[in-house]
Amino acid sequence: MKALQYRTIGAAPELVTVPDPEPGPGQVLLKVTAAGVCHSDIAVMSWPEKDFPYPLPLTLGHEGAGTIEALGDGVTGFAVGDSVAVYGPWGCGACPPCAGGRENYCLRAGELNIFPPGLGAPGAIAEYMIVDDARHLEPLDGLDPVETVPLTDAGLTPYHAIKRSLPKLVPGSTAVVIGAGGLGHVAIQLLRASSPARVIALDVSEDKLELARTVGAHETVISDAAAADRVRELTGGRGATAVFDFVGATPTTATAAGCVAVEGDITIIGIAGGTVPVGFGVLPFEVNVMAPYWGSREELHEVLDLARAGSVKVHVETFAMADAPLAYERLHSGKINGRAVILPNG
Repeated sequence: MKALQYRTIGAAPELVTVPDPEPGPGQVLLKVTAAGVCHSDIAVMSWPEKDFPYPLPLTLGHEGAGTIEALGDGVTGFAVGDSVAVYGPWGCGACPPCAGGRENYCLRAGELNIFPPGLGAPGAIAEYMIVDDARHLEPLDGLDPVETVPLTDAGLTPYHAIKRSLPKLVPGSTAVVIGAGGLGHVAIQLLRASSPARVIALDVSEDKLELARTVGAHETVISDAAAADRVRELTGGRGATAVFDFVGATPTTATAAGCVAVEGDITIIGIAGGTVPVGFGVLPFEVNVMAPYWGSREELHEVLDLARAGSVKVHVETFAMADAPLAYERLHSGKINGRAVILPNG
């Protein structure tokens, strides 16, 4: 089968031919319908050799959807031909967080060498992929796999982050979304669907700000050194009740700290290395600073229910398998507006 692999530290991903996988006991073989392309893949491929945590070659793609091609011994609850999405943050299934469906916070994944697909385990940018356990499958039940596959990360990750702040996002509150790209434009829709908060979107790109307005942002602001002051102006000096930073670079975390309100939340989702200093007098009083990771199995189910209700729709740009390396080039250069999706069997 064809697969897109990261094979050499510092090199571009390559389209290669590898043996077709076969499911072992308890595993599921998917014929991949759609696979998402994420900035975190680019971050992984930017790590130096001394810090690289995964074995190479690595088949990329941690957002996957497909049809079940074969079931390993002992698998129940699914049938060949079922259309499913893949829950990505695999865990041990037995520790306290996993028992509650929060495998994104598995306590033993590192110890047991359990990795998400595309982030250690073979991923979804391939004609076929192995899912380690049927509990990591979510039935699509009529949802379009191409439009839905980004929701397994670009929807689930912001949903998990936003859900933590919903008790504060009451009428009269303000939510700021920094970065209106693949995750940010979904976050705007999730905020509009789940809260009465006023939503202000920040980005350096006017194209992405236009997308933000299209999907429901009340206000848009160019993300620069003056952005925090502009947010304070728009909120009558109060600042933002909750700030969701989908970039996570030093300038954006500084903006988050500069525009958050007293008793507000700063949530850093982006992985560009920025930090927020915490200490008495450094931030407004009683500000919470959080850095969550992905989301739970239950939350993925909730996100897909929002998609079925028409409350969230991902703006996608599709690529054939032969153009998968190009998708990463375009993403790296900031030319993807929304989310890139590969069609391995399209």
